[in-house]
Amino acid sequence: MKHVDAQEIERMEKVFRLNLINSCTGYKSANLIATKSKSGNPNVAVFSSVTHMGSHPAMLGFVMRPTKVPRNTYKNIKETSYFTVNHIHEKMIAQAHQTAAKYEENISEFHQTGLEEEYLDGFHAPFVKQSEIKLGCRFLNEYEIKENDTLLIVAAIEHIYFDEGIQMPDGWLRLDDAGTVAIDGLDGYSLPTLLDRFHYARPGKELKSFFSTETNQ
Repeated sequence: MKHVDAQEIERMEKVFRLNLINSCTGYKSANLIATKSKSGNPNVAVFSSVTHMGSHPAMLGFVMRPTKVPRNTYKNIKETSYFTVNHIHEKMIAQAHQTAAKYEENISEFHQTGLEEEYLDGFHAPFVKQSEIKLGCRFLNEYEIKENDTLLIVAAIEHIYFDEGIQMPDGWLRLDDAGTVAIDGLDGYSLPTLLDRFHYARPGKELKSFFSTETNQ
C-alpha cells in the first residue's frame, strides 16, 4: 500500500495535489446551487460540499471558497437570503460541470449551459428544471474557517420537491431511483448503486436489513 506523508503532500505539484486530496476523502454530494441577484440576474454553480446539518429544524450547510475574489453565489445569497439546491443526475453531468467556468456576473450560467430556470411557489431563487430533487433554502448564518479562509454557510430548508415514486413509506428517498450522481474529486461523476439499507443500530442487538425484512414478510 502506498504511503504519502504531510511533507510529501506539501512538495507535490499543485494540480496533482488538488486531485489527490479532493478524491482521497471519498465520494461527495453533487448539487447545483442556484441564486438570483437583487437586480434579477440568475446564477447557478456546481458544489460538492452540500451536507446535512440537522432534521429538526431542517438545515443544510455548504462550504464557500475564499471570497477575496468575486463569488456570485455568495453575493446573491447575502443580498437576498435565498438559494436552491438541485441534485445533479446522470443525464445532466456535462451541463452541470460547465457551470464551474468563471462567467462574468451579468452572464447567466443557465443560458450558457442549457440548464433551465424554474420558479416554484413564489420562491425568489430559481430551481433547475432538469433536477428531480430540489430544495428551496434560506440563509441563516455563516462561520469563518480561519485555517483556509473559507466559509461554512448554514441554511434552513423551506421547500422540498421530488417525484413521489422515489419516497419509501418511512419517508426515506431512494436516490438511485432518481439517478442522483456523486462527485469523485474535482471532476469525476459517478452513479451510486444502493447495496443495502439497515435498521437503527443498537448495542447487543442483531443488525437487520430493510431488504431482508421485506423479503421475509
